[in-house]
Amino acid sequence: MIPNLPLRFSPIFRSYLWGGTRLKETLQKAIPSEAEGAAGTPWAESWEIVDHGRDQTMVVDGPWAGWTLRRLIEGFPEVLLGENNKDATFPLLLKYLDCNRVLSVQVHPNDAYGLRMPVPDLGKTEAWYVLQADKGSRIYAGLKIGIDRKSLEELILAGRSEEALHVLEPKQGDCVYIPAGTVHALGEGLLVAEIQQASDTTFRLYDWDRLDQNGIGRPLHIRQALEVIDFERGPVDFASPVPLLSGGERMVQCDKFTLDRYNQSIRLEIPNDDRFRIVTVVKGNAEIQMDGESIDLSLGQTILIPARHVELVLDVHSDATVLIAMESEE
Repeated sequence: MIPNLPLRFSPIFRSYLWGGTRLKETLQKAIPSEAEGAAGTPWAESWEIVDHGRDQTMVVDGPWAGWTLRRLIEGFPEVLLGENNKDATFPLLLKYLDCNRVLSVQVHPNDAYGLRMPVPDLGKTEAWYVLQADKGSRIYAGLKIGIDRKSLEELILAGRSEEALHVLEPKQGDCVYIPAGTVHALGEGLLVAEIQQASDTTFRLYDWDRLDQNGIGRPLHIRQALEVIDFERGPVDFASPVPLLSGGERMVQCDKFTLDRYNQSIRLEIPNDDRFRIVTVVKGNAEIQMDGESIDLSLGQTILIPARHVELVLDVHSDATVLIAMESEE
């Protein structure tokens, strides 16, 4: 027997001071308890599919129940990842974020810098898809035109870092692509899905002068951030969807992943093209059909379709929006 059926995993939850209640109330996530997070802060992130060191999502049902993603890949690398995957590790991470408060202003390194760190890691290129945006919500994406390293350092020293940031006003369905080296922050009042490289490396540039109950701010990593910022990138705008022959839209295509969106009443045959797919529902309901069986997917639920899989069809219902992420072929 090989794991060639769609795989559903139990999420890993993270609690940070900026989190809220939407993971449970909107996405119906079975968070660990009704109380706040383990650190005394609200639940902020749901890591749906991840293979990153000790952070391992686990299969919840079927013949592989109880297996971590890492164990599956070690046992069946070509089935899960495809014949041409050289690293035999799962390269992407999909998560949901409940941004009840604004996140810190931060930047992620590229792969070359990440591999030189004392504890090597991948770089982190990512993309956000907005499920909900309260009135007045903001996304900070890139630096304003004319901001170079010198002017940014001056603003940091003056305690005016936010003046360097390019601001977007998001709405439901917007997508923002954040390559490694791009300064960014998610604002308050947002519920987003994020696809990223399987990395947990973040350099915090500014934290809005927040202090904890002891009057202590979270650590900043200004030197490292300045080293990895791409000062040539400038402001970042919303992604422009590109129509696909399959009936969907390509939201993002980069050298790390692609992100496609499928809306309302589409039946999509998933090809056996030696590529895995992460499928997550960001609105309504969908269904996977195969060999007379079906898997129902509701809002916020995610599955992994292995690179080698049985014949199956994705049925996106009339009220639904589904995202499909794949490793890039570039």
